[in-house]
This record gives sequence, structure tokens and C-alpha cells, in this order.
Amino acid sequence: MSTASRSVIAEMVPFFVEPQYVDRVWGLMDLRPWYDHVAEQEPVGEVWLTGDDCKVGTGPHVGKTLGALFQQYPQQLLGQDASDAGSPLLIKVIFAREKLSVQVHPDDRMAQKYGEPRGKTECWYTLDADADAKVALGLKPGVTLDKVKSGIENGTLEEDLILVPIEAGDLIFVDAGTVHAIWPGSVLLETQQYSDTTYRMYDYGRGRELHVDKSIEATRMTTNAGKIPPAVLPDRTVLIESAYFSVEKIPVDVSRSSATLRRVADSVPTLSYLFAAAGGARITSPSFAPLDLPTRGIVAVPASSPVFAIQDLGGLDLIRIAPRTPGKGQ
Repeated sequence: MSTASRSVIAEMVPFFVEPQYVDRVWGLMDLRPWYDHVAEQEPVGEVWLTGDDCKVGTGPHVGKTLGALFQQYPQQLLGQDASDAGSPLLIKVIFAREKLSVQVHPDDRMAQKYGEPRGKTECWYTLDADADAKVALGLKPGVTLDKVKSGIENGTLEEDLILVPIEAGDLIFVDAGTVHAIWPGSVLLETQQYSDTTYRMYDYGRGRELHVDKSIEATRMTTNAGKIPPAVLPDRTVLIESAYFSVEKIPVDVSRSSATLRRVADSVPTLSYLFAAAGGARITSPSFAPLDLPTRGIVAVPASSPVFAIQDLGGLDLIRIAPRTPGKGQ
């Protein structure tokens, strides 16, 4: 794209995204104190923060869905070289009252084989965890696909899973092809490729559809899944940097300029999301009205955003999440 073409891309101001409460049989009826939401009928297991049906809550595009905004303004949101008009990341908070199904997600190649645009690699940042909280992550050494199949049939699949204790602050990477399950006792911030493709292997007899053949096809016996140690840098802590996303903790000492949120290694501006894991913040700029980031809320910062400052309103624990393009900057 020429320099002249680049100069005509209009700015798009940061905006708050309204959460979407998604029913899940294993979820909670009352999400307080995390969110001021009590379910009326079905339990809520996931709070989608960047779903296509989430509404823009502030700014000139208030009331539009996030999906519509990506279709209409891909370059303003994603950057000058945006080639895909869709949202690259689905970010959600997961609340589990019961065990989630034992499941596996396809990689890009398998997903596209079955007509889906992309696979599903994800990670979990642990916001809170009970003393005995754990997740199932991968198959024990020596477990074969035949043993997995028999475990599905006779209800003993859990015996073949690696159990990983988790505590607040842990970052768990879940590579596509990893057999996994979330168990009760934690609240997780999930960042994933934008896909809702899940192949259930085993669901504790809850009557939901299983996808045994596809789950077996998607399964990798060994993956890169596991706890990721944080990388502490002078201006941030990198929780994970995968082929598809980066997740960072950004310290804000009273106030911080938007110019310092991106790393020097980021060659071009891109979309990012600011999530308040605790506390709250205010975003101010000469170019737009003050914008508040409430606790457990998320603000989208378009690639074309004007400069701003972010102010800590007290107890702020700021998480920055940004998409990455496989093969670029690796």
C-alpha cells in the first residue's frame, strides 16, 4: 500500500465493548461480585467480551455490533494491511460450577478442511483460583488413541488426562490439538482465535452432542500446551506471545501514554484490547471525550486510534491483549 493511500485512513477512537452473557449448563446463576448479573433461567458460563454480537458501548458507533464494525472498518480497527474483515480474537471470562466437557479444538488446517475459517488455539489467564483448582491439559505419556477411544466409551477418559494445578496469575497455553478440560474452582480470562469450534470427547452424560470422530482426528499426542512463565520487561510483563496473540500485564504508575503501550518491536499499529482485571481506569485525549474502563470491562483500541493517556483510578491491574499474524514477527 502506498504512503498516499496510508494517509487517508481515518482515525477511530477507543471504545468500550458491552459484555454478552452466554448460557452454559456448567455455569453459574449469579456472577456477582465479578459482574452485576444474575441469570433469570439458564446458568451463565461465559462472559464474551469481544464477541461479534457484543455491542459498542461508547463513541460514535455506539449500539453497533462489534462484528458489524469489523466488517465496515477493517483497516481502522486492524491496521493498514488488514486482509480479513473479521474479528481475529474472542476474549471471554469463564465461570465453571461443574466440569466442562473433555474436548479438543482443531488447528487451522483441519478447521478449513471442514469449511471453518480458522482453528482454535487459546490461552487462559487465571483471575482467581481455589486452593485445589486445576485443569486437565493433555494426555499422559504412553496413552494411545485406542486408549482414548475406549476411555470415551467406558467413561474412564479422565484417568488418561494430565491434571495441572493452577493459581491466580498463572497463564496456561492450550495449543490446538490439545485434549483439555476446565474443572471448577477458578475464574479464567480466555483469549483465543475467533472460533467457537469445539469437538466434545466426553461430557459426563449431560446429553449434549459428542464429536468423537472429529475429536480423535484433531488430537495431537504431544503439544506445546502448559504453564507459560512470565517474561518481565522494564515496561511490562509478557504473559504469552503466541503465533496468534500476545497477552501482557501493563503497569500504570498514576498515568501512562498510549505511545508506551505498544512495544518497540511492534513494527506497525494494530488493534489491541485493554482489560481491567482489577481496579478501574480512565482514558483521556484531546481527540475524544473521557472513557472509563470499569473493573472486568474491556476497551478496544483501534490501530488508527489517536493518542491518549490512561489513568489509574485505583487498584488497576491492566491486561493488554493484541492479535498477531502467524509468520510475522516470529
